[in-house]
Amino acid sequence: MSWGTAWRIARRDLNTRFKGLRLLLVCIFLGTAALAAIGSLTAAIERELSANGQAFLGGDLQIELWQRSLNDEERSALEELGTVSAGTRLQAMARKDDIAAPIELKAVDSAYPLYGTLTLEGDREVGAPSGNQAYLAPGAADRLGVGEGDSIAVGTETLVVEGIIDDEPDRLGEGFQLGPTIIVAEDVPQRAGLLAPGAMYQSKTRVAFSTPTDLEQVEEDLEARFPDAGFDIDTAERAAPGTDRFVERMSEFLTLVGLAALVIAGIGIGGGVSSYLDARRQSVATFKVLGADSRDIARIYALQIFAASAVGSLAGLAVGVATVPLLASALEGLLPVDAGFVFDPGALLLAAAYGLLVALVFAAPPLMRARNFPAMALMRARVAPLARDRSAILVVVAGLAAIVALALLTSSRPMLAAGFLAGAAVVLGLLALLGWLIRKGAAALPRPASPIARAALANIYRPGSSTGALVTALGFGLAAFVLLAAIQSSIDGNIESRVPEQAPDYFVLDVPRDREADFRAVVEATDNEAQIRTVAALRGAVLAFGSDGNMTRTSTLEDIPDGAWALRGERGLTYAEEVPAGNELTDGSWWGPMYQGEPLVSVDEEFAEAAGLEIGDKLTFGVLGAEIETRIANTRRIDWESMGFNYVFVLSPNALRDTPHNLAATIELSEGTPTGPLLQSLVREFPSTSVIEVGGVLQQARTILEQVGLATLAAASVAVLAGLAVLLGAIAAARASRTYDTVVLRVLGADRRQVLTMQLAEYALLAGALAIVALGLGSLTAWLVVTQLFEFDWLPDWGEVFAVLGMGLAVVLIFAVGGSLPLLRAKPAQALRAL
Repeated sequence: MSWGTAWRIARRDLNTRFKGLRLLLVCIFLGTAALAAIGSLTAAIERELSANGQAFLGGDLQIELWQRSLNDEERSALEELGTVSAGTRLQAMARKDDIAAPIELKAVDSAYPLYGTLTLEGDREVGAPSGNQAYLAPGAADRLGVGEGDSIAVGTETLVVEGIIDDEPDRLGEGFQLGPTIIVAEDVPQRAGLLAPGAMYQSKTRVAFSTPTDLEQVEEDLEARFPDAGFDIDTAERAAPGTDRFVERMSEFLTLVGLAALVIAGIGIGGGVSSYLDARRQSVATFKVLGADSRDIARIYALQIFAASAVGSLAGLAVGVATVPLLASALEGLLPVDAGFVFDPGALLLAAAYGLLVALVFAAPPLMRARNFPAMALMRARVAPLARDRSAILVVVAGLAAIVALALLTSSRPMLAAGFLAGAAVVLGLLALLGWLIRKGAAALPRPASPIARAALANIYRPGSSTGALVTALGFGLAAFVLLAAIQSSIDGNIESRVPEQAPDYFVLDVPRDREADFRAVVEATDNEAQIRTVAALRGAVLAFGSDGNMTRTSTLEDIPDGAWALRGERGLTYAEEVPAGNELTDGSWWGPMYQGEPLVSVDEEFAEAAGLEIGDKLTFGVLGAEIETRIANTRRIDWESMGFNYVFVLSPNALRDTPHNLAATIELSEGTPTGPLLQSLVREFPSTSVIEVGGVLQQARTILEQVGLATLAAASVAVLAGLAVLLGAIAAARASRTYDTVVLRVLGADRRQVLTMQLAEYALLAGALAIVALGLGSLTAWLVVTQLFEFDWLPDWGEVFAVLGMGLAVVLIFAVGGSLPLLRAKPAQALRAL
């Protein structure tokens, strides 16, 4: 029989509404839609970052430095490459009458912007401001209550609002900010008294290349030419490193969830195909009696299954593309993506390939089983189930290998993808083992006196029972409920629990060191019970590290070791006579007050382990152009959740005391103290300081985490739906044999209530046994996602988790009973004649 003939027969036999194959269609649809939406959204973000990298960064290359600008030699090196634009960024306070607001002051020179267009409201395209002009972000204008033409004060300068920013092309590349932006001319911070020695500011120098240049080579050349300058270099290829990293991790997580949904749905596909072919057993037998061989049978039903899979995949792809604008709207402001339709052929082909491969893997065993058995065996399949057919192993192995290869080749983190696939295989194996143990355990239990309970127990272990499929379905479905609740409640816990409880009311930057007493007096005048903590605040880079005679220059490292992130660029430095609050000494000893010996440093224990450092090793810091060599005296465990001043490096006072610097402070007011009067007093008495209200920062963090939680909720919901689809598939696959059993019971005198009670008891026994397994499986997976992938704290609300698990059990039982209702409508005479 040719493929054309097989297709004509398959098409005539295939119901136009895919009756019998709807479960396969739904399962493929769910998984493909999830992967298509995830892939399309990720591709859109990556394409946006790639296409607009120069505008997002503000140049082809950018060099960041703390507390200094480029010197003449360094700037000349950049001018050799093309047009240079320099500026500074710092936290400051803007004032209008009695209103004050923390802002990010962005000072730019006349060459700004090198790429993109700065646009003000009213579609005005402008260049850099000049003189005392200021462009305000909408948030700054709203907080200060000002508009175009009004005057505001920053530091000691009065500025005129020239317009409200509509589009700031390099906003994404500026990174996280602690206040809305105000763009001013390059010399404004100096004139406003904000760049005094020790002030905490950052210089950003950008270059637009005059000719096409290899960015990686330029970066290497600059680092080799100025190895100890402490450059933090970004290029247009990675204009927003934080966004890149976030997108990569979210994409990995969501893709793995999509694959999980497909794997779960695959079990439903197997059940649905088994049910479909079982219903077609007489047709298969008839074909064989009329002369069709096994290959013909395989072609006919493989074409039907492929047609249903293709329709499900196409519908999933269409819904996935249609979902992208909704996801983009939910992530607006967090990620650079337009809320429009995205058509990415690569992402859609990958999603379709996954869907069809999963359909192949799980549909092959029942198809091969129906293909290889003689007509009489198929006729007797109802009362004598077909034995397993090992000829499908080769097809299954080939399909699985293709899925693994696709996952590894398309993943930016192959080890993570490999671990997930290995974990999924282990889980499937464990659930299969658990199903076998449940059957054996049920067979070994004493028989209950109640005939309904006895029949329900017998249904679990009798020949041809669907216990294995039901265990897999219920295990995955309930685990998905636990996973969803644990991740969501843990994200909520990160938003609500730890940070607000431990956060101070204000962070204050650039407090003059010689006016610390005045600063404390101003705070105590408002609240004499306020808790004030001040620390020295400097910036510096690790230039070298290692032991005596074996020092490694940081500039020579090709890759920074995992966990040793503090070796990259400039970091916060401070000094202290005592162990800082919220820190615990883990090894070595502290230097104590009035120490005057060799400069010492205390380091975070996790950093020391990652960098391979021990007590007695050395660290060389570059601070304001000077090299300071220190010896490691001790390691500390830092409570990063304290929302106070936490430094990876704390030096002995004699190492940094003579270096120009200011202080940073935290203020925690006593309960009930209004914050407004203190803010006004600090801004009035210390115009060069920056007062940051922690509530606003927490609100930004809360918004970001809520958006992450929304994406997680949407993705995990797909897995839950897939689990329910698997449950329905298991019920559908067992429906033919259950119809026969139900009819026999009805003939023997059982009423509908007894039959329904028996079904409910069977599913309740299985669900109850699997609830504990699902709790452990879902919690472990959620812990890995929250702590290892998102790097959040593990803070689940166990009450919520147990409530959701209970709800999941109820939903499972409702679906199980709902799927069993058609059995009660079966007419005994009709069902017996069909055998």
